[in-house]
Amino acid sequence: MIRKTILAVGAAGQFAGLAVTALSELGARVRGFVRNAEHGNEAQRLGAAEVVIGDLRDLQSVDAALAGVDAVFYIAPAFLPDEAEVGTRFVDAVVRSGARRIVFSSVIHPVLAELVNHAAKAPVEAAILDSGLEYALLHPALYFQNYARGWPTVVESGVLAEPWSGETRFSRVDYRDVADVAAIALLDDRLLCGTFELFADGKLSREEVAELIAEVAGREIRAHRIDPDTLGDDANAMRPMFAYYDHHGLVGSSLTLRAILGREPRTLRAYFEELARKSKRATKAPHRAG
Repeated sequence: MIRKTILAVGAAGQFAGLAVTALSELGARVRGFVRNAEHGNEAQRLGAAEVVIGDLRDLQSVDAALAGVDAVFYIAPAFLPDEAEVGTRFVDAVVRSGARRIVFSSVIHPVLAELVNHAAKAPVEAAILDSGLEYALLHPALYFQNYARGWPTVVESGVLAEPWSGETRFSRVDYRDVADVAAIALLDDRLLCGTFELFADGKLSREEVAELIAEVAGREIRAHRIDPDTLGDDANAMRPMFAYYDHHGLVGSSLTLRAILGREPRTLRAYFEELARKSKRATKAPHRAG
């Protein structure tokens, strides 16, 4: 059996790193494409057999990263200003390289023109469809992992705060399940030429998510709306998203994810229970003097 070499873009990232692990666990040889040596070390910790340092805007480094690979996992950096242009150039580079297959971790509903971070993925999908490459397009919902960074603050303060309406409903997904689907699509043929919406069960508002956290954490958690105008210039790229979320949710069915995985998708409650256990272990860890 020939061991496939897969290029994983952003291999040290919070999400692409999960794809690296999923692929390596299935026996693939993963080459990580990363920005610097520190990220390279992290990608190898996650399972990459080798790393190439470069930048998506530097075509020479992209070509070097793609040399000799069989397939590519691609996910764009969040809120990349020229995401569509960078992505379509990357697809062209994949074609030049001779790689046969690309799996693109896109986004739920890339047709939503009001959401620039969604609409920017549509030209990349079009480039893939026109490329002649074998492909799978993944449309995941909001990620469970987005709660990880703020978990300690939410539990300590008793407040779950986001800058849009607390009544809007969303489906969500554990990106580990998305990574498992990506690995199947890269190493097996059964998902070829498919576009797959990936959701766990549930269509929860912020109030309902707060109730779920409260049940897991064993304390009251209130849902709060942050005024986007208080967030400063750093939030400018996300303001159209906040405005959209004030009036429209993003929901879908778990049927496709369940069918692909052959098991139940991970649940948001189970994810919160993981976060709670990790926080408890971190609190109990003995302090070591420097």
